[in-house]
Amino acid sequence: MKLTTFTDYALRVLMYAGAAGDRLVTIEETARLYRISQAHLMKIVNVLTNAGYLRGVRGRSGGFTLARRPEEINLGAVVRATEMDFALVECFTPTNECLISSRCRLPKLLNKALTAFISTFDDYSLADIMLSEQDFALSVPSAATGDAPPSSPQSD
Repeated sequence: MKLTTFTDYALRVLMYAGAAGDRLVTIEETARLYRISQAHLMKIVNVLTNAGYLRGVRGRSGGFTLARRPEEINLGAVVRATEMDFALVECFTPTNECLISSRCRLPKLLNKALTAFISTFDDYSLADIMLSEQDFALSVPSAATGDAPPSSPQSD
């Protein structure tokens, strides 16, 4: 099982917005933090806003913030809102042409596995995976230089 990059970044956007508290977070700073395009991030923020997880403020000093308390944002619901395709194999698609589909026992097993995978997220809220704003500050590229912060030395 694998989440799409879209869902991965949606969860990261929520984590960052949650860490910022009441401060409005901008698309630009979030795109810089995660090193992704602003256009892609705009799509993610729009989906999260339309789903009621973010509140957007337009204008020059606009941005976005959480629309709900972190405890009220269920991760399973976020995954369902952002994953566009749960078709693990061909037989889960409308264009299925598998010759053994009518007799195959694999789809039942795969569906059970998918349900378990997604339902695991139902047991957690955004509050369970929150980081502090300081945690993000350690990862943000310097605004002046665009350089990443120095990494800690690794032990051999």
